[in-house]
Amino acid sequence: MSEEAEEIVNLRSQITFLQNRVKELEEENAKFSSRLSSCRCDELQEKRPKEKCENLGEERGEMNSGCKKSGRKKATPKTPGYDTRIMNHHPRRYVALKVMYFGQRFYGFSLEAQMDPTVESEIFKALETTRLLIGDRKDIQYSRCGRTDKGVSAVGQVIALYLRSKLKDIDAHNKHSGETVPEEQYGQPEGEIDYVRVLNGVLPKDIRIVGWCPVPSGFSARFSCLSREYKYFFWNDNLNLLVMETAGKKLIGEHDFRNFCKMDAVKVHNYRRNVMSFEISPCDMRFEGHQLYAIKIKGSAFLWHQVRCMVAVLFMIGQGLESPEVIDALLDTRTLRKPQYLMAPEIPLVLLSCEFEGLKFSCSSGTRYLKRPLQILFSRHSVVEIKQTLLGYPQPPRSSLFVFNISKQLFLDKSCSLEFTSLSSIAC
Repeated sequence: MSEEAEEIVNLRSQITFLQNRVKELEEENAKFSSRLSSCRCDELQEKRPKEKCENLGEERGEMNSGCKKSGRKKATPKTPGYDTRIMNHHPRRYVALKVMYFGQRFYGFSLEAQMDPTVESEIFKALETTRLLIGDRKDIQYSRCGRTDKGVSAVGQVIALYLRSKLKDIDAHNKHSGETVPEEQYGQPEGEIDYVRVLNGVLPKDIRIVGWCPVPSGFSARFSCLSREYKYFFWNDNLNLLVMETAGKKLIGEHDFRNFCKMDAVKVHNYRRNVMSFEISPCDMRFEGHQLYAIKIKGSAFLWHQVRCMVAVLFMIGQGLESPEVIDALLDTRTLRKPQYLMAPEIPLVLLSCEFEGLKFSCSSGTRYLKRPLQILFSRHSVVEIKQTLLGYPQPPRSSLFVFNISKQLFLDKSCSLEFTSLSSIAC
């Protein structure tokens, strides 16, 4: 048989295979069409009362209060075939949430961490439970201000994302399109969902939402941030604080901090950062003659582990192991290789605040629920023993009080009118 005849036979065989495959696909398509025609999803969604979705989180609180009287919990009826996580007929608005958390049990803030739990994963669980998210996570324009490491805490972390809203758009024909609340309503939080109360009702006790603020669509919690401020707590165990502060002042200004961070050559190519202020101040906490202090560092942004590396070098200077001039040497870009030294432990580090232009966070009545978690944390951490020591120098047996004071600092946010302001004298 010639080559031309063989090619004709092969082509006919392929045509026969394709014809059979088309018939199979048509049969499968007919089956799917038959199933789709019997689906009642659209009918159920139209019949479902809208009010049930709008105040879901708030209704939960009312339901619980009613259950206390009757002694029985009422089950919320569920409509079969209805995905409660996707409610595109609701309006949404872009908001910033102010978050505080005690980071001891978390593997960092970011959801991308290799271990679980993280602070971010717990926040998203709460958002899904309360059905404040509309659509997929990729559609909510999510951003975070700081990506704190494992064990690091925060009182002023800020995130931004689109959340479900109770405010209605003036344009009635868009009421089922998942529209965004108009910008002219940014300054009108009245009548809106109480995001603080709803989220704190389902979040773990060591994560709290302390305020929220409407923001424009171009806002980014990361790139719109003007400055970030950290505090690092430590006991004065025969440290030369004057020398430490003199050395710390050398960090102020714009420098190349590649010798004060954990380098990530793949993601980071610019190691220049601007440190705006540095100070060491005492806290209202003493134990057996030892004073608790805090290093406060403010900067536009920080590199990976930058604060802990700077604190570690300052501790060595305070112990007399290094001179203040080592700061100049490490800031000199001609120093090609980073010296080997241990970072300061993560537990005493707190993200204190994130500064933005024009943001005013609203602290609702939901903040009153912070008092009980605060008391629980105080009781728990008053008996916790931290098994680490700060870079090997002697530490008196008062680490439980150390964490005790940090937990107070964490949950005494002076920007909100909380019910336990009488305790504010304990924090720095």
